[in-house]
Amino acid sequence: MTTPFADRPGTDDHGAPPPGCPAHGLTFTPDTLTPNGLRRLYGPEAENDPMGLYEKLRAEHGTVAPVLLQGDVPAWLVLGHSENLHMTRTPSQFSRDARRWRALHDGSVTADHPLAPVFTWQPICVFADGADHERLRGAVTDSIARIDHRGVRRYINRYSNRLVNEFCQDGRADLVSRFAEHLPMMVMAQIIGMPEEYNDRLVEAARDMIKGTETAIESNAYVMAALNRLVARRRVAPEEDFATWLTEHPAGLTDDEVGQHLRLVLIAAYETTANLIANVLRMVLTDPRFRAQLSGGHMTLPEAVEQTLWDEPPFTTIFGRWAVGDTELGGQRIKAGDALVVGIAAANVDPVVRPDLDASMQGNRSHLAFSGGPHECPGQDIGRAIADTGIDALLLRLPDIQLALEEHELRWTAALMSRQLQELPVTFAPRPPQDVTGPPTASPHVTRPQWQVESPRPIPVPRQAPSFPPGRTEVPAAAAVAAPAAHEPAPGPGPAPDAGSAPDAGHAPVSGMIPAQRGESAPRRAWRAVARWWRGY
Repeated sequence: MTTPFADRPGTDDHGAPPPGCPAHGLTFTPDTLTPNGLRRLYGPEAENDPMGLYEKLRAEHGTVAPVLLQGDVPAWLVLGHSENLHMTRTPSQFSRDARRWRALHDGSVTADHPLAPVFTWQPICVFADGADHERLRGAVTDSIARIDHRGVRRYINRYSNRLVNEFCQDGRADLVSRFAEHLPMMVMAQIIGMPEEYNDRLVEAARDMIKGTETAIESNAYVMAALNRLVARRRVAPEEDFATWLTEHPAGLTDDEVGQHLRLVLIAAYETTANLIANVLRMVLTDPRFRAQLSGGHMTLPEAVEQTLWDEPPFTTIFGRWAVGDTELGGQRIKAGDALVVGIAAANVDPVVRPDLDASMQGNRSHLAFSGGPHECPGQDIGRAIADTGIDALLLRLPDIQLALEEHELRWTAALMSRQLQELPVTFAPRPPQDVTGPPTASPHVTRPQWQVESPRPIPVPRQAPSFPPGRTEVPAAAAVAAPAAHEPAPGPGPAPDAGSAPDAGHAPVSGMIPAQRGESAPRRAWRAVARWWRGY
């Protein structure tokens, strides 16, 4: 059994190197073990290869590993799939109330800590348990249920086309900075009710505030200022949007509670979906099997999104949970007030549930990309809709898109909770912009033919009366099949053929001739209607 945090305040073990020990004279870089044998969840190793770090921790400690957060604050990283499910589903043992954190009481963590925007207690559902959680989360889920998903898909298509219009004539683009980072914020700003607040600064602040950077607190203040302005407007002039539904909910949320929950929904949906879009596009562009299955019809785009949620979840970890009392998890002693981190990416590759990482996970939604338990992400279907509808619109506009560099040249930026592609440069054939109010098409100036080829109706061929043996008068079976029934209507007229290609009257059609084209059959029209409903146009 591991005995971590021996040299930290609030522990009763004494495993730290004694005075005069050679370990005190060593210099430890962030990507090596610290003097007490713990690994950091920040620094070069965590940023360059987080999955490699998780596997080292799994090999050294098992399904629950002691780690250090920014400032070398101790915590537990939960790596096992079943252990994460138990932790997220048992709030009586592992609370979301950050005020239980022992490091806050002993001074190890202060209000200006880089992760303060993530763990500082706020009057929102993610930091509540029991009745308070039910009241606050109920307001959020009820408001989410009122969102018109078909209307949202229209906005997604429109905004996707608008973004593609900005670079479609260039023949090259970075899909992270020009598509993935902007589409979710455009859609979420519309859903929440503040499309006028959308700008590059809002996008930058949303990405920065959960990274644990020195500017995270300032970025958080910028986002909250925009949301507080929205709450004030909706108290005076309600509209049909998410902000109004929260302010008018029977739960009776205060202005502060409404603003904090708007921030929660905005940032959680934005960060998750921006990373998801980039990750799905990367897999489509770099994995030949993935793209072949997608283009060959063996995998739908929603299925591709689910596979990506297994292999490249938008959030690698979620911080945090805090132990209500002394307990045990994964063979480790957890003390009251200890902090725990939900290890999403590590749990998704747990050998117990995925012994073969190359095996397809189609149809399996047991991944932890959206966490689990009573705090599971309530807006995950909106993120899925933005991702699959937006990517579908992009690939329809630019079907020949190709990665502009080698896969090993791609660069990532990692933080405690996420791993983001820095760039995804692509090339494609330049195309003219399209009307952003219409549905996306690959060739805007070419009308797609609405016709189908069908087998020709059998046409009777006049033949001489057969000679039957004496006493036999019945018609041969072949002739009976060829002759039309007396009550069967004659084939309807089709387009007049060219004079030079018309068959002679009374003779069978020339072999290989394309029959008359006609409108769509009823089943085909029905399927097209379903497709239009799914895309939202």
